[in-house]
Amino acid sequence: MLTNSRLVHQSHDHERCINAALLCANDLCAEKNARMTTTRESVLRLLWQSYRPLGAYQLQDQLAEMLGKPIAPPTVYRAIEFLLQLGLIHRIHSLNAYIGCPFPNSEHSNLFMICTQCGSAAEVAHNTVNNVLQSTCDKLNFTLQSQSIELFGLCPRCSDNTEVSNHD
Repeated sequence: MLTNSRLVHQSHDHERCINAALLCANDLCAEKNARMTTTRESVLRLLWQSYRPLGAYQLQDQLAEMLGKPIAPPTVYRAIEFLLQLGLIHRIHSLNAYIGCPFPNSEHSNLFMICTQCGSAAEVAHNTVNNVLQSTCDKLNFTLQSQSIELFGLCPRCSDNTEVSNHD
């Protein structure tokens, strides 16, 4: 299983992934009659380019570098709020950071796997998790409005590196 994860990671075409996310975002904006500004698109691109969740000030610094001009914090926060409202990104609460959503405009479990060594993060949709959460809420007559599950551990690459260093 680790071998498959490693192979997928090594052969992953990240630029294609970024372009697909931006295309999906533009389609969603057209559907919702929302405007994807240059700043909003740039923030989304930065989040997708990074394998790690990024905080608002990291985004501000990278955006200023990308656009070649200073960017005020409210500009970044407005872009983040817009992207959150459309479901194009998620906030990882424990890190106070944001990550691109691979499943926008759909119900999913918001299950995040975060590597404690390299800081990479991935979102996973898991129907069984969704069903357990909904069933539990139903039993307690609780109306679930949102949820987020954050799992911390080692990604396949860091697990492999740990195994190699443990055998030295």
